Amino acid sequence: MQHDAIVIGGSFAGLSAAVHIARARRSVCIIDAGKPRNRFADTSHGFFGQDGDPPLAMIARAQAQVEAYPTVSTIAAEATSARATDGGFEVALAGGRTMTARKLVLAFGISDVLPDIPGLTERWGKSVLHCPYCHGFEYAGRRLGVLQTMPMSAHQAQLIADWGPTTLYLNGGDMPDDETLTKLERRGVDIERTRIKALQGNDTSISSLLLDDGRTAPIDALYLAPRTRLNSAIAEQLGCTLDDGPFGPVIRTDAAKLTTVAGVYAAGDVARVPHNATWAAADGVTAGTSLHQALVFQPLAA
Repeated sequence: MQHDAIVIGGSFAGLSAAVHIARARRSVCIIDAGKPRNRFADTSHGFFGQDGDPPLAMIARAQAQVEAYPTVSTIAAEATSARATDGGFEVALAGGRTMTARKLVLAFGISDVLPDIPGLTERWGKSVLHCPYCHGFEYAGRRLGVLQTMPMSAHQAQLIADWGPTTLYLNGGDMPDDETLTKLERRGVDIERTRIKALQGNDTSISSLLLDDGRTAPIDALYLAPRTRLNSAIAEQLGCTLDDGPFGPVIRTDAAKLTTVAGVYAAGDVARVPHNATWAAADGVTAGTSLHQALVFQPLAA
């Protein structure tokens, strides 16, 4: 069976695209590997009407709602490759099965590449955080830190200072330039140059950072901007143009979320900066409605 659309990725962006395609009574198949980026967080904040809900529960509710439409099918699998065909696209799954569709939505997400510091990975999404808008309120007024991972980390530290007393941890890196130092000082941000040896604390909480010189720095939450990678090579296989974003590669799209390859749309973290669950869902709406309109109007123009 050839579907009208295949959506690769079943999280906030992919499900938002799929439900709008389904509501247009078009057939859509969702292929999802089951590893959403925010699976490490206990709660999601700032999402309209669901502030503080667990992200996995939000995704499960949305999936159940989408699957209630008669033109929707879902496959729990990894899409390993895709290619253009005369009638649209063919997507191969792990295990050898193939699916075909007239259009594609790429919403397979990204992964965070975290610094190799003992105690950091297991605290990601708990007390080691990225977005203050998602998790800053819960740590307001407490001892906050920003780990320097890239030049814009100093910008992040200036922002985080609105939530509480903040220290920029250079982790053995270079000092910011004079202009940036002045801004950090005006924001009340302290600077610690020594390299971090490990994060310390009970379970997934932080109580202190162990520094290379033997000192400990008390802290309750550590923010960082991680490098990112696309979860799939499918965009490159299809010939979609990728841009160098501030954190990692981003699939180039236009206002309709159409990539540089006709018939291929991209939504969510793979196709935008900055990242946020609400933005991902909104991008999915744009991709899904744009795809449906292309199904309607492109044959009329032929």
